[in-house]
Amino acid sequence: MKLLSSEPYSATKACFLSAVGWLVVATSFGLLGAIELVAPDLVTIPWLLFGRIRPVHTNLVMFAFIGTTYLGTVFYVIPRLVRAPLFSERLANLTLWAWNLALVAAVISLMAGYTQAREYAELVWPLDIAILAVFALTLINGLETIRRRTENLLYVTVWYLMAGLAITWINYAIGNAVWNPSTGSVTGILDAILAWFYGHNVIGMFLTPFAVGMAYYILPRVSGRPLYSHTLSLVGFWSLVALYTHIGSHHLIQAPIPTWLKVVSIVDSIGMIIPVMVALTNLWLTMKDRLGTLHTNVGGKFVFAGTVWYFLVGIQGPLQSLPTVQRVTHFNNWVVAHAHIAVLGFSAMIAMGTIYFLLPEITEKKLYSERLADVHYWLMLFGVTSFFVVLTSAGLVQGNAWLNGETVYRMLPQLNVYLILRGLTGITIVLGAVIGFFNVFMSLMSRGEATP
Repeated sequence: MKLLSSEPYSATKACFLSAVGWLVVATSFGLLGAIELVAPDLVTIPWLLFGRIRPVHTNLVMFAFIGTTYLGTVFYVIPRLVRAPLFSERLANLTLWAWNLALVAAVISLMAGYTQAREYAELVWPLDIAILAVFALTLINGLETIRRRTENLLYVTVWYLMAGLAITWINYAIGNAVWNPSTGSVTGILDAILAWFYGHNVIGMFLTPFAVGMAYYILPRVSGRPLYSHTLSLVGFWSLVALYTHIGSHHLIQAPIPTWLKVVSIVDSIGMIIPVMVALTNLWLTMKDRLGTLHTNVGGKFVFAGTVWYFLVGIQGPLQSLPTVQRVTHFNNWVVAHAHIAVLGFSAMIAMGTIYFLLPEITEKKLYSERLADVHYWLMLFGVTSFFVVLTSAGLVQGNAWLNGETVYRMLPQLNVYLILRGLTGITIVLGAVIGFFNVFMSLMSRGEATP
């Protein structure tokens, strides 16, 4: 296989294989981190200490797995929806290689201790520039493909995928303060505001547009029905763009930021119920009376499960922005649970479903093993659900103890059982990732049975 192949779909195939490979690495780092929380003295190698592998885990899940799936999806889905060939398959392959090299450098630099020490913005300046370059090249490839379209109607998936790339480019540049290479930050309370503007928008304007956009693409096809309402889909899109960009400061309600900013962040957080419910109403009405059909397609099952997690995220997120709720839930494992269902439950489930759904189309042959894909589905669903229950319970124990005046260190023994369960649960997620990698690899490399 040529590194810069011009063969149709070669970039998407390489993206999907890279994505599932990164998923194995990302979840393995997460499992190691969970083990270290139970036994902090188990690992003494500096490169593998919790403070270094934790940002490796979070960056790889978001950018390496979901982000690489995002790139591959743009290279395949945009041309299909606009009825035009991809502008440049060679450019797409070049983009993927640059992306993978940047990710490898990210892992090495973070493990070596080179970091900007900011949530989801840990990567050093040269890697920030590399990531921005990849986003720009992907955006150019997508826009040039759209410019050559023969389809007049831009389906909502095109809106979500391209807007996600464009907004994330701006958000990433601002959030990483690329004009200040030495620190990647500004100073004082303004940096806290900037950091959470960026940190929340990575979820809301990078992962969410990809996941919702692909749900709009896959679920109508699995159900054999047209989308319930194109108008509703655009209402959901524009309300997401209008509301999500203002909510990051609800993480700073206890901090001395301006009161008006706290009010805006809380009001818009509650308002986020609108785009979530509009999108889910539209998707679920499309699927009405077709759940039986849904469960005959493993990719569709993953995506539908992702929409259910989106519902839970869309309810929990607004509620935990309220000051009275934050008194119990902030700074503890409740937030960790919420982050896991947002990234691993909602976005990653849809990303994996996207790979399983599109592979047979791209390769023109069936998946290597539908049974293995189904096992992966149940392992991932069980793992995410268990994570949510265990970490939410731990957060409520922590929060109520602190509210009653208990000190942090006296809480640690009570949390040990939850941390053990967290580690055991992580094994199922890693096992599922390994199965997924094997299945995708064999689907791409073996001759397989042709699709009808």
